Amino acid sequence: MNKKHDSGFPSRDAIVAFIRANPGNIGTREIAREFGLKNADRVELKQILRELADDGTVAKRGRKILEPAALPPTVMADITGRDTDGELLAAPTEWDTEQDGPAPKIRIHVPRRPQPGTAAGVGDRALLRVEKSPDGDGTPYRGRVIKVVDHARTRLLGIFRALPAGGGRLIPVDKKQAGRELNIAKDDTGGAEDDDLVSVDLVRTRGYGLASGKVKERLGSLATEKAVSLIAIHAHDIPQVFSPAALREAEDAQTATLKGREDWRELPLVTIDPPDAKDHDDAVHAAPDPDPNNKGGFIVHVAIADVAFCVRPGSALDRDALMRGNSVYFPDRVVPMLPERISNDLCSLVPGEPRGALAVRMVIGHDGRKRSHSFHRVLMRSAAKLNYAQAQAAIDGRPDDTTGPLVEPILQPLYAAYALVKLARDERDPLDLDLPERKILLKSDGTVDRVVVPERLDAHKLIEEFMILANVAAAEMLEKKALPLIYRVHDEPSQEKVHNLAEFLKTLDLPFAKAGALRPALFNRVLGQVRGEDYEPLVNEVVLRSQAQAEYSSENYGHFGLNLRRYAHFTSPIRRYADLIVHRALIRALGLGEGALPETETLETLGEVAAQISVTERRAMKAERETADRLIAHFLADRIGASFQGRISGVTRAGLFVKLSETGADGLIPIRTLGTEYFNYDEARHALIGTRSGAMHRLGDVVDVRLVEAAPVAGALRFELLSEGQSIPRGRKRDGSRASTKPSKARPGRSPNDKAGAPGQSKFGKGKSGKGKSAKFKPGKSKSGKSKKGKSW
Repeated sequence: MNKKHDSGFPSRDAIVAFIRANPGNIGTREIAREFGLKNADRVELKQILRELADDGTVAKRGRKILEPAALPPTVMADITGRDTDGELLAAPTEWDTEQDGPAPKIRIHVPRRPQPGTAAGVGDRALLRVEKSPDGDGTPYRGRVIKVVDHARTRLLGIFRALPAGGGRLIPVDKKQAGRELNIAKDDTGGAEDDDLVSVDLVRTRGYGLASGKVKERLGSLATEKAVSLIAIHAHDIPQVFSPAALREAEDAQTATLKGREDWRELPLVTIDPPDAKDHDDAVHAAPDPDPNNKGGFIVHVAIADVAFCVRPGSALDRDALMRGNSVYFPDRVVPMLPERISNDLCSLVPGEPRGALAVRMVIGHDGRKRSHSFHRVLMRSAAKLNYAQAQAAIDGRPDDTTGPLVEPILQPLYAAYALVKLARDERDPLDLDLPERKILLKSDGTVDRVVVPERLDAHKLIEEFMILANVAAAEMLEKKALPLIYRVHDEPSQEKVHNLAEFLKTLDLPFAKAGALRPALFNRVLGQVRGEDYEPLVNEVVLRSQAQAEYSSENYGHFGLNLRRYAHFTSPIRRYADLIVHRALIRALGLGEGALPETETLETLGEVAAQISVTERRAMKAERETADRLIAHFLADRIGASFQGRISGVTRAGLFVKLSETGADGLIPIRTLGTEYFNYDEARHALIGTRSGAMHRLGDVVDVRLVEAAPVAGALRFELLSEGQSIPRGRKRDGSRASTKPSKARPGRSPNDKAGAPGQSKFGKGKSGKGKSAKFKPGKSKSGKSKKGKSW
C-alpha cells in the first residue's frame, strides 16, 4: 500500500496506521518526517489531524498524537446526533476526556426490524454492543442498541414557589441552573402547591425576562418526610417503587431450610456493622488451625446472606434488582436494591435466627497468606449483632453485657487472625490513601445536627480485610472452574496522569522516579514522605485524582488499588447486583442447588450487565453526594456572613473550590472575586497565580473564607476569600524555569478563560449576592440506613 495519494499527500488511513504503529511517540513533526512533507504541507496535515481528533479516531495529548483508549465490547453511551447520512451517532457516557482525549464516536447500526426496547433517538442513553469500524468507515466504532436505558429529557426538575397573585416560580434543583428561575403561569401550575417538587416542560424562552414553563407532574412535597433525598431520586431517575410482581414474590418467599445445606448453626458467627444498620449480609468467625502443619495459622469463616435462594434469575425481583443495580444510601433514607421483606428479614443474618448463607472457609498461614479455601452452602445462626465501636471497646478492655461473654471465645481469635492477615496485606502494599470520610447526623426533624468524621477502628479494618479475602477467593474459584463472572476491576493510572502527578510533585521538591512496572508502592512512598506535613492532605488529594475509577467488567484486568490480580464482589448481595451474579456463578460451578447462574449467561451477556451496573453505581454516588451538599447548604443558609476555615479542594479556570473543615461543605470562590489583578491557571501546580503580585492559591492550602451565599435547593455555596495567597519568586517557577507574567486581556480579577457574568454578579442569580436569602427547606425525619463497608474499590 502506498503511503501517499497520487497528489503526493498521505491518505488519512496511512496517517492513522503510522500513529497506531508508534503508540505514544508521534507528533506532527514525526508524521511530516515519515511522509516527507514540506513546511508548506503542514497546514493541510494539521487540518487532517484536527478532523481525526474531532471524530475520535486519534487523541491529542499535548504535542503527542495517539490512538484513543479502546472501548470495551459493551458500553453505555449517549446518542448525540446524526451524521450526514442520517445515521445515529453516540459517545460513551463514562469517558475521561482529561485522561483519554475526546470521546470516540460510535455509528449506530439500526436493523430493519429492531427488537422491542431498542428503538433509540437523539438524546437517549442506551446500552450498546460495539466493535471497531472497518478502515475508511469514518468513525472509529460501530454499534447496535441492546437496550434503551433512558429517553431524552425534555423537562426540568425544581421546587415550585407559589406567588400571591397566582402562578409561581420554578427554582431548579440542578446546581448548574442555580438562580435561573422559570415563570409558571396561573393556568400552568397543574395544581402544584408551595414547596412541591415538580417536573416542568419548557414552554418558551426569550431574550429578556424569565423563561416560562408548564407543570407536568407533582413529585412530592418538601414539607413531608425524606424531602432532601427526594430531589436526588427524581433528578437521577432512581427507581424507588418496586413492581407489584416483585412485591408479591417477596411476600411469597420462604426462609431457607437445612435441605441441601451444611449445618453451621453451632458455629458462633457474628455480624459487625454500623450501629444504624438495618440489614446484615456478612458474618465472621475465626479459630486457631488445629493442623500441626499450619502451626500459628487460623481458620477464618465468612458467611454471606444467600440472596440467590430468594431472588431467582429472570424473576420480577431479579429484574427490579438489575434495574436498580445497587442500594442507594442517603442520610435520611435508603433506597434498597431489594424489598425490605428480603433485605431486612428473610436474607438478613439477624441474631438467633436460622438463615441461609453462602460461606467460604479460608485457611490462613502464620505469615497471614491464604493457603486454601472452600465454599459451602449452609444454614447458620448468628451468635450476636455487634457494631464497630462496641467490638473495638470490648477488645480494648471495655466490654458491655453483650460483648463480655464473647471476648475470649469469639473476639480475641478474630483480632488474632486479623493481625496475621494484616501482615500479608502490608506485604502486598495496596494503595494507602488517607482520606477521612464525613458522616452527616440528622435531628429528628431531618435537618442537620452535626457532621462528624468517624474514627477508623481496627474493627473496621478487620471486617474490610476479611471481606477482601473472601472476594479474592470467589474470583479464584470461578476462574478455576472456567465460569464467566463479573470482576471488580481498577485500572492503573494513565501515563498522562502519572506524568502530571510527577510534575506537580516537583513543585514540592518530592521525587517521583518511576522505574519498571507501575505499582501502588510507588504512590505509597510519596504518601509516606508527606505524612505529618502541612501539605499531606494536598498530596493525598492529588494522588487520588491521578487514579482511574473502579468499575465492573466481565473481562479481568486486575485491581490496581488493592494490588490484586483477580478480584470480584461477593460479600454484599443484599445491596449490590454484582455480588448476586457471583453467588449464582458459585452455585452453578460447585453444584450447590437452586438459584444457579443460567447456562444462557455468557461472557457477552455478563459484559452487558457489568456496563449497566457500573452506571447505576456512579449514579448512586452522584445522588448521595448531591444530597449531602443540599443538606449542608441548608444547614449553613442561616450563617451568611460568617467566617470559616477550610482547604482549597479544587482549582479551575473558573475559580477556587473550598471544603470547610467543620462540615466538609464545598463551595466556590469565583475567580473574578479574588482581587484586582489577573490570575493565571497553573495546571502543574494546581494553582491560580496573580500576574502582578505573584500571589498563589494552590490546591490543599488552608484558607479563611466568608460565606456570601447559599442555595439549599441546588446544594450550592459561594465564598469570599479572606486569606492572602502564598508568595513565589516573581518571574521564576520553583523548578527554575521562567513563569509567565504576561497579563491576559481580561477584566481585573478574572481569568482570561472565565466567561461568567460581570464582577460582583452572583453565581446564583443576578441581584441576590450576599443578601442572606435562601430557599425554604423542610426535610423530614431521619431513618438512617446502613453505611457501606470499606472504600469504593
